[in-house]
Amino acid sequence: MSIAVDTVTFAAGDSLIVNGVSLTVEKGKVLGLLGPNGSGKSSLLRLICRLRKVKSGVIRLGGSDIASISRGDIARRIALVEQQATTDTQVTVMDVVRLGRTPHRGPLSAWSAQDDAAVSDALVRVGMQSRAGQLWQTLSGGERQRVHIARALAQTPRVLLLDEPTNHLDIQHQLDILGLVSRLDVTSIVALHDLNLAAMFCDSLAVLQKGEVVAAGPPEDVLTQELIERVFGVRAHVQKSSVHGRCNIQYMAG
Repeated sequence: MSIAVDTVTFAAGDSLIVNGVSLTVEKGKVLGLLGPNGSGKSSLLRLICRLRKVKSGVIRLGGSDIASISRGDIARRIALVEQQATTDTQVTVMDVVRLGRTPHRGPLSAWSAQDDAAVSDALVRVGMQSRAGQLWQTLSGGERQRVHIARALAQTPRVLLLDEPTNHLDIQHQLDILGLVSRLDVTSIVALHDLNLAAMFCDSLAVLQKGEVVAAGPPEDVLTQELIERVFGVRAHVQKSSVHGRCNIQYMAG
């Protein structure tokens, strides 16, 4: 399912957080959202899944204005994986993933074979089926992120939104998580800080600064030395790969 954001604006009080943002994501593709802290990445994700209300502009999901789609339908079509969450409740991996079925079930509906199948499939897709009975608190950070993604996949969404899914993870888990996301057969938008990871795993990028899109397109076109210095305030050498068309970024001190 495609996503189109058309001149969307969002304000919190007197502060303009998202300012006239336009971008598109084709069905089945991965868009990376980049930008400094406070640039509007998280707010934009929440606007797309209607956790926030746009001040102006239109967001379309598969051609339909999301304002015309019920909240229940939004929850069945879009899954949001927020930054790492914690809980003191004694819950298992299976308990967490089963929560993903909530949008598909009425308050009095019985658990079904379809629910079981969706949960089992989600666990298999993230490689956590052998941990289904394990307590959440005993998992590593990378394993918890996999379970978060499994919960989202149990919703059987057509769009997956991820807010800093690699935050606080070691490099192996960062590669595992983004490799998993890039192989999923859903349309995905991923907010990231690491420019090299974005170049490796995203089909296209959109760079935000002070709530505005300042660059958008394929990673090798967007991630230039000039843009990195202007937006992120660091000097870098960008090496383009002649093999796969992507780029590698080396930061320079001073």
